[in-house]
Amino acid sequence: MARTAIQKKLHLARAWASRHPVWCAWQVNYRCNFRCAFCNYWIDPMGDQPELSTADFRAGSRKLSELGALLISLAGGEPLIRPDIVEIVDAVAEWHFPFITTNGWFSTPELAEDLFAAGLWGISVSLDYADAERHDRRRGMPGAFDRALAAIEHFSAARKYKWQRVNWMAVLMEDNLDQIEPMLKLAAERGAYFMVQPYSVRKTGAKRFQHLDDDGVSRHLLDLRRKYPNFLSNPYFLSRFDAALNGGVPGCRAGRGFFSIDSTGDIAVCVEERAHPVANLYQHSALQIVQRLRNDKAPRKCTACWYNCRGEIESLYDPWGLTKSLPTLLFDRGRPRDMT
Repeated sequence: MARTAIQKKLHLARAWASRHPVWCAWQVNYRCNFRCAFCNYWIDPMGDQPELSTADFRAGSRKLSELGALLISLAGGEPLIRPDIVEIVDAVAEWHFPFITTNGWFSTPELAEDLFAAGLWGISVSLDYADAERHDRRRGMPGAFDRALAAIEHFSAARKYKWQRVNWMAVLMEDNLDQIEPMLKLAAERGAYFMVQPYSVRKTGAKRFQHLDDDGVSRHLLDLRRKYPNFLSNPYFLSRFDAALNGGVPGCRAGRGFFSIDSTGDIAVCVEERAHPVANLYQHSALQIVQRLRNDKAPRKCTACWYNCRGEIESLYDPWGLTKSLPTLLFDRGRPRDMT
């Protein structure tokens, strides 16, 4: 029997209290129609591998439910390429909180309605600039900005429940810090939240954002968060951006707070370690998966990223960060408060 929203929240709390992972990045594919300059997934040889069926997602989701309820990010590649994405969301939503990260290209009003009706908890649409020409150029796809903006509007209009959330997701790069505030405004005008994450050496090869002050990024982002009610990123997460951009944040909880499943069911401590799986969703029990993830101690020395899937989840293990996350996790905050 499918869990209710309240039951899922209780099971999520149980997973957190048991020190089981609470976040899973599940790659539904590695295929993508974009040619982003800062991402190599579209040339990744894993893109040629077989992909899990809807039945596989349902069976795997049921097994993961033994750990509690998880926040599950259905990503890629581009997940909306899959014609069965609505069925995949339905399979995951039976026990967990499914999210989708998308470039927005394949969004339609009908697909948005179907995904939310299937139990989608939230969606993040990737947009890195308030300027169409700059976004399209960086993403390698003319029209990317307009299609992403339309996707935000589709999903904002299609929400069925208060808890269903629409996010504008921006990647902080070397040339778009000044774009954060305009993007916040554009998101708010469309009833959407705004979140940001920095790309790092694992994606871009850039070890430092040369134009940014060593100690100015976190302060700037936190000031904007106080100013704009739709800036959803956890302040603990934002407060570590300076460290992330200038040497890295130690103490990664990959494998303990979060983990990754690739498009064939192989499990790694994080998505960037997908070439080094420690278990398989269909070959190992839930207990074996947790044990194998915990036994991989290499991530604890890694400082190479400060992605959302790391920083937002690690916020839950900091008293200040947890306090700021609880309203989002426990209460129905699907649409941001009026900016005025």
